[in-house]
Order: sequence, then C-alpha cells, then structure tokens
Amino acid sequence: MRTDAANQPLSNRVLFGPHGLRAGWRIAGYLLIALWLGMVVGWTLTAAGVPISFVGSAAIVLFASVAAGWIMLALVDRRPIGALGFAIEPAAARDSAVGFGVGGGGLAAAVGLLALAGSVRWVADAGTWPEYVAALVGALLFFIIPAAMEEAVFRGYAFQALVQGIGPWPAMVLASAGFSLAHRDNPNVDALALANIFLAGIMLGVAYLRTRSLWFATAVHVAWNWAMSALFDFPVSGMVRDTPLYDVRETGADWFTGGSFGPEGGVAVTLAVVALTAWMLRTRRIGETERMRSLRPLVDHRLGERWS
Repeated sequence: MRTDAANQPLSNRVLFGPHGLRAGWRIAGYLLIALWLGMVVGWTLTAAGVPISFVGSAAIVLFASVAAGWIMLALVDRRPIGALGFAIEPAAARDSAVGFGVGGGGLAAAVGLLALAGSVRWVADAGTWPEYVAALVGALLFFIIPAAMEEAVFRGYAFQALVQGIGPWPAMVLASAGFSLAHRDNPNVDALALANIFLAGIMLGVAYLRTRSLWFATAVHVAWNWAMSALFDFPVSGMVRDTPLYDVRETGADWFTGGSFGPEGGVAVTLAVVALTAWMLRTRRIGETERMRSLRPLVDHRLGERWS
C-alpha cells in the first residue's frame, strides 16, 4: 500500500523522496567522503616526501571521486559499484574506442572548418619522426588522468544523483556551469571560451547519459584534448604542448579561431560542439549496453526512450 507523502513525518519528507534518501543529502555525503579521501591521500604523500605534480593532483581527485561514488552506491543506494560507469566489462574497451573516435572526429571537424575558412595553416618545424611518435604517445598519457578526473567529478556520482533528483537537463545545466567555472582561471580565458566549455559540458553529459558509461564520456574527452594538442598543435584551454615536425599558424580572427586560448575559445568549436551534441542525441549508433542496464545506474528510471 502506498503511503500518502503528506501524512509522513516532516523528518521523513525532508530526508527521503521517491528514490530513497534525497539527492541533496546523498550528494553532500559523497562530497564529504571524497574530500576526506583526497585529504588523507594528499597528506600521506606529502608526509612521505612524494612530490605531487599536476597529473598527480588529478589522480588524487580521480581516486577520491570514484571511491566516494563506489562507497555511496554500495552503502546508500545498494547498487553494484559498476553502476557508476567505470564497470570492468568487455564493453568498456568498445565504449572507449567508439568514444575516442567520436571525440577526435568532433575536434577534427572544428579544425577542418578553420582550415576551409583559411583561418589556420601549418608550417614545418624541427623534430624527428621518433620524437613525433613519442610526443603523440606522451600527450595521450598526459590527458587520460585529468580527463577521467573531470568526468568522475562532473559526470560521476554527484551528477547522477542530481539527474535522479531533478532530471537530466537541469542537472546538465548545473554540472556544466560548474565545469565551466572550474576553467575560469585558465590562461587567456574569456567569456566565449567559458561559454564553449559550458557547451562542452552539455556534450559530455549527453555522452554519459546516452551510454551510462564513463568510459565512453572519458574517451570523448581525452580524444578531444589529444587531437587538439598532439595532432593539430593547438593550445588546450590556454595550455600549450609542442608537437614536433610542424607548428600551427592562425591567420583568422580570434573570435573564430580561439586565439591564444585555443580552438575552444572560438566560434568554430561552438558550431562543432553543438553539431556533435545534436548527433549524439539522435543517433542510434551509441547507447546503453544490456550489461550496463543490469547494473542499475542511478539515472536509468529518470530517462525516457529518447535517451536510449
């Protein structure tokens, strides 16, 4: 028999909703656990005299975010930890490969638009082919941990609980606003760059929601950054990594090319992100696997058929 919510004690109505403990309380618990885990690991490494680099800091946040999500899923939501989206299963490799192609293809479309408009060109630079291959591999390894960290933070447990609580689009707007604000101190950032990062957050939110796979969303993110930096030699969100053998030269207006911030600061990327998001919303080439559905991700019962 279903109990009328109005007849429940006020404490129950404040704490519990149709999906158990309300999303706000679960997100608060997740944040406290993640903060504690991150501080413990950081303090332990510092006490041991281990230097913590940029990638090391990202790895600590990644660990804390994923572990806190697993703890909440197991102890509060009573679901398998694989429901977070990083399930160890055969589909993980396929999701990663498809996501890498999607992300790299989307960035290549933006660069192609810049090239067709005559706004960029490439010139020869010093370097050897072994150095070039090493730069491609090194850049790929460099981008994996920060991208996985950002997906765990902005599309992981807190986002998924928020989707369950208020629905996908409001949750994506809030998470993408946070994703954009997290880049506000990047070098050479401006309003258009932050707007594009917000749109990229929506794109990555759709990537997760269509597949419920953080492997897929992370691969989209990694490939986007890797192609921008290693393949096309552009700055990534204002940060520069050099690619041997050739250099990019921008000849178009900064509002179109992105200038010193990189393509993410220009309208060409705006168009590419919107187009890729629209494609992911409509295509039947990506979707949730039966195995992922069996793990019962938090977002499942708040999404209609148009997401699957």
